[in-house]
Amino acid sequence: MRSNLAYAAYSQNDVSIESSEKLIKMLYEGILRFASLAKRSMKEGDIEKKTYWINRTTAIFAELINSLNYDGGQIAHYLGGLYIHQIKLLSEANMLNDESKLDEVLNVTKELLQVWKDETDYAVDE
Repeated sequence: MRSNLAYAAYSQNDVSIESSEKLIKMLYEGILRFASLAKRSMKEGDIEKKTYWINRTTAIFAELINSLNYDGGQIAHYLGGLYIHQIKLLSEANMLNDESKLDEVLNVTKELLQVWKDETDYAVDE
């Protein structure tokens, strides 16, 4: 049930998912949005909202981990480790009230999203 939480966040907006590539892009964008909201809540001292947004962000990473195809090669193993590390950072950010941990998650996710966009744009151009 928890793994469906991330997908439900988008399907409630009646978004039509055209492909798994689009879903991955949306999940990365969700991480960026939720982690930013967690950071803002942290700055405002709103512990309840901070925890809520961190939990939403963590749920998306869990969904990404569950969607990895380990038969596809080394990249899935790399991404799995990277996603697990991001979950660890989110947990530390929550426990320690450390914005720098959220910044790291945001920076890594921005890079992942950019690479994903570049790869999917390249695939379309071929």
